[in-house]
Amino acid sequence: MTGSGQIRRIDPTERAHLLDPSGYSPPIHRFAPSPDLAAVVRRYWMPVWSLPEGHVSVQRVLQYPVCLVVVSDTYAMLVGPSSGLSTTELSGSGWALGTMLQPAAGLTLVGGPVQRLTDAAVPFADADLVDSIRATVGVDPHDPDRRHAAVSLMEDWLRRLLPVDDEGLLVNAIVEYVEGDSDVHRVGQVCEKFSITERTLQRLTARRIGLSPKWLVQRRRLHEAAERLRADDRPDLARVAADLGYADQAHFGRDFRAVTGLTPGEFAAEGG
Repeated sequence: MTGSGQIRRIDPTERAHLLDPSGYSPPIHRFAPSPDLAAVVRRYWMPVWSLPEGHVSVQRVLQYPVCLVVVSDTYAMLVGPSSGLSTTELSGSGWALGTMLQPAAGLTLVGGPVQRLTDAAVPFADADLVDSIRATVGVDPHDPDRRHAAVSLMEDWLRRLLPVDDEGLLVNAIVEYVEGDSDVHRVGQVCEKFSITERTLQRLTARRIGLSPKWLVQRRRLHEAAERLRADDRPDLARVAADLGYADQAHFGRDFRAVTGLTPGEFAAEGG
């Protein structure tokens, strides 16, 4: 299986993954992109599961502002950015190869402004790639060589998106800044950092990300909140709200519940 030795497995802390209410998560194998694809792909992931008959696990994710390509043994989809909580039901046995794209990649794959695919998904169009990935994974998704080879097939296909245009590099940098700097609490800070007007930023994010600049800031804060609420020691909710830039705990609680369906206290009590 050529190319499998070039794929590097990673095990990042995934604060966006909220698990199911019981705390279950299937084994998830994560891989970094090849260096030449860093502006196109964030990472690949591949859950492999086998659940008892009749059991269903609902996996919950606070999505990032990107599109996804997901190829499984039963379906293949191009998934647009989700403004709310993304849920996936798992049952029986199966696997899925997911590709988390960079913000820059969405425009080309969607075939126009990414806003068209916000909170939506469409069938992935390349049937030959899907067939090749399924044949490569075969009946043994636990085989690391097969997983690596499947990622290599996706990498070869994604190189058609190179080179990334200047606007794509800009939107990658904007998202990286918002997600990486916990002191960013206002859209105005993003405008100042990149010397653009708020109106220009709004148009750019609608076209390339499918979401608003305000959403970017709020989602980063909720990702941080989910990470802190999982801590072994019960967090001080008022302190978490203040650290994340909320005016008060009530505002933080409303934002968190609107997206996850749980209050911060209920989420912290779930553990995981």
